[in-house]
Amino acid sequence: MNRPIRNLAVACLVLFLALIANASYLQFFEADSLTSLSENPRNSRVSEAAFAAPRGDILVNGKAIASSEPSGDRYEFQRVYKSGPEYANVVGFFGRGLIGGLEASQNDYLTGEAPELFVNRLGDLLTNKPPAGGNVVLTLNAKAQKAAYQALGELGKNVRAAAVAIEPKTGKILAMVSNPGFNPAALASHDFAKARAAYDRLKPDSRTSPLNNVAIEEALPPGSTFKLVTAAAALSSGDYQPDTLVDGSRILDFRDTTSDLGNHNGQACGPNNKVTLIRALEISCNVAFASVGIKVGQDALRQQAEKFGFNAADPYFTDLDDSLTKQSTSVFPSDIAAVSSLGYSSIGQFSVAATPLQMAMVAAGIANDGKVMKPYLVNEIRSADLDVVKSFDKELYSQAVSPSVADQLTSMMVSVVDNGTGSNAQIPGVQVAGKTGTAQTGVSGQKPYAWFVSFAPADDPEVAVAVVVMDTAAAARRGCGADVDCEGGISGNEMAAPIARAVMEAVVNQ
Repeated sequence: MNRPIRNLAVACLVLFLALIANASYLQFFEADSLTSLSENPRNSRVSEAAFAAPRGDILVNGKAIASSEPSGDRYEFQRVYKSGPEYANVVGFFGRGLIGGLEASQNDYLTGEAPELFVNRLGDLLTNKPPAGGNVVLTLNAKAQKAAYQALGELGKNVRAAAVAIEPKTGKILAMVSNPGFNPAALASHDFAKARAAYDRLKPDSRTSPLNNVAIEEALPPGSTFKLVTAAAALSSGDYQPDTLVDGSRILDFRDTTSDLGNHNGQACGPNNKVTLIRALEISCNVAFASVGIKVGQDALRQQAEKFGFNAADPYFTDLDDSLTKQSTSVFPSDIAAVSSLGYSSIGQFSVAATPLQMAMVAAGIANDGKVMKPYLVNEIRSADLDVVKSFDKELYSQAVSPSVADQLTSMMVSVVDNGTGSNAQIPGVQVAGKTGTAQTGVSGQKPYAWFVSFAPADDPEVAVAVVVMDTAAAARRGCGADVDCEGGISGNEMAAPIARAVMEAVVNQ
C-alpha cells in the first residue's frame, strides 16, 4: 500500500473511532442530562413526550396546587395551577420547553422516573396501565401561605418583597412567598407561542424578574436584624448579660474614617451615654451594637454568623435547586481590615448580606433552644395510589448558641415587641419575640430596605418568620414618604412587622 493511501486509511480509522467514542459518551455518560427535562427544557422531543403523560400532583394540606388534567387536544394533559400566583415561586411552572421551581427540581418524582417509583412503573407496565407520576407532598401550611401572599400583595403588585416562615423545631418551611409574583398557568398553555411570549414578558434574565424567588435568591443587607447575631456572640462570650451597660453615645467616632456611625434619631441611647444591652436591642441602638461587635471581635462574630448558616460552603436548602433557581449564599465578610468596617458589619451593613430564608433561620434557631434545623420544603413522595415511597425528616444544621443564651435572646426579643421598635407585631393573648431592621442599600438615592424577624408563641414557638420589603413604592402605600419619615423612608415596624404578624397569626390561631 502506498503512503498516501495508508495515511488516508489511518485518518478514516481515527475519525471512525472518534465517532464511536462520541456516540458512546453521549449514550452512556450524558444520556441522563440530555433526556432530563429539568436540565434541558428546550429538548423538543423530550418536551413532546412529557406532554403525552400525566404528571403527579403537588400537594399542600392534602389538596393539589398543581395537577394534570385531560386537555382534549393532541397532548392529552394540561398542567393546571388551581391557586394561581399564590404558590408560583415555589411550585414553578411546566410548559413545552419551559420548566422551573418544584416542577423542575422534583421532575423525576412527578414523572415517575425516580428510582423510588421503579416498582410502580413496572406494575403499570405489567398491568398495561398508562405510566403515572408520583405525588410531591409539601411542608407548607396553606393558611400561613395565604396570609403571607395576601399581606405582601397589599403592598402593591410591583413591590419587591418576600416572606418566609419556618417551624423552628423541625425546619419545615410553612410559607414562602416572593412579590411580585406571576401566573404559572400562562406558561403552561398549549398555545406555545403565547406561553413563550408570557415567559419573555417576565424578563427571565433580569434580577428583578418575578421568576426570581427573593426569599432564597437575593442576599441583601439585613440591617438591624443582624444585631441578633451580634447579641448572640456577645452573650456567648460570657462577658455580657442582658443588663450589661454598653456604649450608648449619640455617635461612634471611628478614627479610620470620616463616616462616623450615629443612631437613627441622632440622640444618645441612654443617660450618661450608657444603655443596657437589652434596652439597646429594644430601641435598635446602632452605636451600642457597633461598639459591642468591635469588642467581641470579627472572628467571634464570623463564627457566630456561620453557626446560623452564613458563609455556607454547600447550600443548606436544595429542594428548589434547578437550572433557574439557586440559593444565594448569605455572607459575613472575612478579613475585615478597618475598625469602622467591623462596626458597620456588627449592625448588618458593610458587606454583610443575607437571604430572607437565612434570617428566618436565625430567628428559628433562637426559638429552638439554639438549635438551627436545616430548612426543607418537600415532606413526602407518594405513588399515584398515595402510598408513601419516600419521606423526609428533620435534620440538625448546628447548635448556634446554648439553650441559656437562646433564653436570654428570646427575652430580649420579646421586650423589643412589648417595649421597643417591634410593637406592630403584637398579637393579643400571644407573646411574640421579634426584631426590626432598616438596611441601607449602598445605592445613592435608594431608600432603605425594611426587615422584620420574629417567632411565636415565645414560650413554645410554632413559627419563625422573616420579612423583607425592598421597594420604596411600599413606603408610599403605608403612609411613609415626603411628609412622614419612617426611619429614613421605610420602617421595619411600619412595613414588615404587620406582614410577619399576619403569618404568625395564621399558624398560632389554627
